[in-house]
Amino acid sequence: MRSRFHRGALRGTVAVASALALGLGLAACSGDSSSSGKGGSEGKDTATVAFRTPNWILPISAPGFTQGENAIFGNAQYRPLYQYRLDGSAKYNIDAERSLANPPEVSDGGKTLTITLKDNTWSDGKPITTRDIDFWWNVVTANKDKWASYRKGGFPDNIAAWTIKDAKTFSVTTTEVYNTAWFVGNQLNRITPMPQHVWDRDSATAGVSDLDKTPDGAKKVFDFLIAASKDPKTYATNDLWKVNSGPWKLEKYVPNGEVVLAAQPNYSGTDKPKLAKVVLRPFTSDDAEFNVLRAGEIDYGYVPAANLSQKSYLESKDYKVAPWYGWSVTYLQLNFNNPKTGVLFKQDYLRQAMQMLIDQPTINKVIWSGMAEPTCGPVPLKPGTAGSAENGCVYSFDPAKAKELLETHGWKVTPDGKTTCQTPGTGANQCGEGIAAGTPLTFTVTSQSGFAATTKMFAEIKSQMAKLGIELTIKEVPDSVAVTPACKPTEATCSWDMSFFGSQGSWYYPAFASGERLFATDAPVNLGSYSNPQADQLIEATQFSGDDSALKAYNEFLAKDLPVLWMPNPVFQISAYKSGLQGVEPQDPMNNMYFQDWSWK
Repeated sequence: MRSRFHRGALRGTVAVASALALGLGLAACSGDSSSSGKGGSEGKDTATVAFRTPNWILPISAPGFTQGENAIFGNAQYRPLYQYRLDGSAKYNIDAERSLANPPEVSDGGKTLTITLKDNTWSDGKPITTRDIDFWWNVVTANKDKWASYRKGGFPDNIAAWTIKDAKTFSVTTTEVYNTAWFVGNQLNRITPMPQHVWDRDSATAGVSDLDKTPDGAKKVFDFLIAASKDPKTYATNDLWKVNSGPWKLEKYVPNGEVVLAAQPNYSGTDKPKLAKVVLRPFTSDDAEFNVLRAGEIDYGYVPAANLSQKSYLESKDYKVAPWYGWSVTYLQLNFNNPKTGVLFKQDYLRQAMQMLIDQPTINKVIWSGMAEPTCGPVPLKPGTAGSAENGCVYSFDPAKAKELLETHGWKVTPDGKTTCQTPGTGANQCGEGIAAGTPLTFTVTSQSGFAATTKMFAEIKSQMAKLGIELTIKEVPDSVAVTPACKPTEATCSWDMSFFGSQGSWYYPAFASGERLFATDAPVNLGSYSNPQADQLIEATQFSGDDSALKAYNEFLAKDLPVLWMPNPVFQISAYKSGLQGVEPQDPMNNMYFQDWSWK
């Protein structure tokens, strides 16, 4: 939830993630595919990209707006303190060129990190200083309960001292000694300097002051910025968004339609744009996007899994086709707080039986055209490597074992009918606490629309479940994240059973693949409200130990406990781009896009 909820997936780097996905993203294909005129290179200074219309611009994540396309859109205009890369080339995975600051200096037994900013400027020529960092801090800390990246006990609660030393240097002192790799990759990744000299006010007509210096003032600033962010029709005209730090500026924005980014002439970074413009074009479906791609009317798009057989045709039309591997996992969310079906999901044996009815290897091969790998647990494989199928998941596809589990726990299994609880109670051979006699195994899956492979995948899963009398109703919606929120049993929004937002991965991790935002009790993107004290302890251990065994223990426990149902993890997408478009590869496994690297031959 890119994260990142991106492309409908949750995204970890900013969200959601992703995830946002990302969830959470790029081509979750909504909007109007005819919103642009001619495609192609457009004079070789512009690139057209299949990209879902972003709907959030403020570099403070907000619940419901953590999709990956928003993170990419935001990062293009507002550079975060640190950018990351997973190639093992740098300490803490920090991308030295793209980051606004040097790597932190660690002292005080690991509790204090001192950070020095590089020389950079805002697009209006003003220097980026620690005042802009402090402005972000003040606004976020005063409004942390409204921040999508907040989890009680995490950042900023885990900061004992926030110290501005001078215009270029600041330090953070943590309440405890954390695993530095985790803290740098999963906590400091949230900091994005904001232009204090432009945004520190509570209305469009107010003058800029030091309003953020008090909690009440910071709340007023936050409300003002949030209101502006929720008015996308003014994105291209509002003066707030005209001062930025990134390589791109917003030239055109059509809600649910086309977005145009133009190279920022005053960009102070070294990775300066080589193109003049990038045109982001949304599509209503895979088919709509692929038809435009086949016609050669877009420079960068994607090949739906169902159309991978046409790879040779695209290559004959001067496209390169490249899988985009992600630092991600994919899963089917279970709503443990649903007042009717939550008691079912809380039964370990039932989750195990349902997992055994998901034939990941076959789905990967037949439906995803080999462009996916089974998800076996919460820690992903190294991007671009296979092996989970070889290593094996805890619960492999085994309908006979699934049937045995149900029958030995008091269920009358009725193949192609409706399986019901025959022996209620809490004994070892009974249905479980809160499950009445006659209760059926009937669930609704809320899934993303617009993805042919996803539709086919759930048709297969529905068929397998039906063989044991588990009835699934598949309801497709444009944004499954938005309609399946974390909830309390008494809330009207808690009526959903299962949710899938993983057509291009459910969760894209930040640099360190821990689970405090996903599977910890009350975590910000724990939409299903999974809670297990042992899982919480193991997640916490990954944050403090630099030993790989902590991450391994966490992975093994959740792989077995099933906080979600693990699903085939497809590549983020199978990208297709004009052969003359350089700098596209390697594609970032954390699901960012660096348009400034692109150029035409």
